[in-house]
Amino acid sequence: MQFCQTDDLSQITGLILAGGKGRRVDYRDKGLVPWLGKPLIAHVCERIRPQVAELIISCNRNPDIYKKYAVTVVEDRRANFQGPLAGLEAALPGISTEYVLVTTCDTPLIPGDLARRLLAVMQEDPALDACFAHDGERAHYLCSCMRNSGLYTLSSFLDTGERAVHRWYREKRVAAVDFSDCREAFRNFNQME
Repeated sequence: MQFCQTDDLSQITGLILAGGKGRRVDYRDKGLVPWLGKPLIAHVCERIRPQVAELIISCNRNPDIYKKYAVTVVEDRRANFQGPLAGLEAALPGISTEYVLVTTCDTPLIPGDLARRLLAVMQEDPALDACFAHDGERAHYLCSCMRNSGLYTLSSFLDTGERAVHRWYREKRVAAVDFSDCREAFRNFNQME
């Protein structure tokens, strides 16, 4: 598969989701949990920033701290931690590019070519609304590239009470992208270790 040229990345906004309750980390703000001497969010930003034109962090706590890592920080419009799609919904007004690269704050080893590989698939098939990484064993629905024009149904989907990303994807044209060559890159650091 041919990867996209660097100039193509100018059409991608990066979105890091850091708005969860942190149940698996004793209700701490997961993005701020230290790993190898830095908060998880710092590692993810270092991996994602070179791959995108703009970077947004969606969080529900500590926005002033997150502003150290991205100029644009948004908080959910919906109360009570409504899940990752609510974080994406909160970021929508700030996304002016054709694509959004979504990842989570607890994947500090995310591939350095995530955007290129996902965007290549999106550009090969203009009918796709989104594509997501698959490590050969698991789908990583929140390591994805989405077409901005395909996000218009998000709020109405959330209004129905649904929260699951895979259920929203059922309404979309999506594709899995093979990342089995770097399975460890998608390891979630979502438990106290």
